[in-house]
Amino acid sequence: MTDKENTNDDKLSFGALMLSVLSAFLGVQSNANRERDFSKGRLSHFIIIGLLFGLIFILVVVGVVNLVMHLAGA
Repeated sequence: MTDKENTNDDKLSFGALMLSVLSAFLGVQSNANRERDFSKGRLSHFIIIGLLFGLIFILVVVGVVNLVMHLAGA
């Protein structure tokens, strides 16, 4: 195995990173994935994606509340 192939194996793909953060938000992360995340993932990536998902969640909740309030005539 070359150094470049070994480097790619040591990183999480973007899709795996997103899936891990989403699973953590929902509380359904498996132990095997958690161990993989701690061994291959970078903390800064998890923090950035987590903050982004948190912001999106808040914006969706605010949007739904505003829509319901508008439809209720308040």
